[in-house]
Amino acid sequence: MELKLKIKSLSINNKSGKEINLNEQVFGIKPRVDIIARVIRWQLAKRRLGNHSVQTRSNVKMTTAKMYKQKGTGKARHGSGSVSQFRGGGMAHGPVVHSHYHSLNKKVRKLGLKSVLSNKFKSGKLFILETFKSDGKTSSLKKNLNKIGVDNVLIISGNNLDDKFIKAAANIRNLDILSHHGLNVYDVVKKDNLIIMDDALQLVEERLL
Repeated sequence: MELKLKIKSLSINNKSGKEINLNEQVFGIKPRVDIIARVIRWQLAKRRLGNHSVQTRSNVKMTTAKMYKQKGTGKARHGSGSVSQFRGGGMAHGPVVHSHYHSLNKKVRKLGLKSVLSNKFKSGKLFILETFKSDGKTSSLKKNLNKIGVDNVLIISGNNLDDKFIKAAANIRNLDILSHHGLNVYDVVKKDNLIIMDDALQLVEERLL
């Protein structure tokens, strides 16, 4: 049996709209902090370039002749100037170019996303916004968001996002817009509030079920 949670949708003018059913399997689970941490670590690891490197003794061109006589100097025996003890020599045990990527099970990634969505709903920081036509003005959009009472917000859009809305939102600080395809744990956690457009809600639920 599919369980439902209820939430009131809002218009851009902060007027209460229709009552919307949320799927409890997506928005009503007990948040798993450990799973959220694993997914964020996986996401950030994918972003790392891993191109840090140093010159080792094999990359440094120094003398390979006997530097001084074997005995009588009181120094250690050396036959190459490229070792790490000498100035200009190669570095020992330095970083090498490698990928930081590691795999994470798809079920775990889904559970992480369900956990952050459920946490936003339970903390009262999830809003469902009715689709609207923007006039393309930043001041108008900022004024309407202030009416809703949200700041530092992530907006999840459906398939048809108004270009004027993107233009108006571009200059608002702490406001990010993502397509429902790009919904991810890290970006949701970064923002205090989450707004899902009503045409994106069903797409998000279908993706996670």
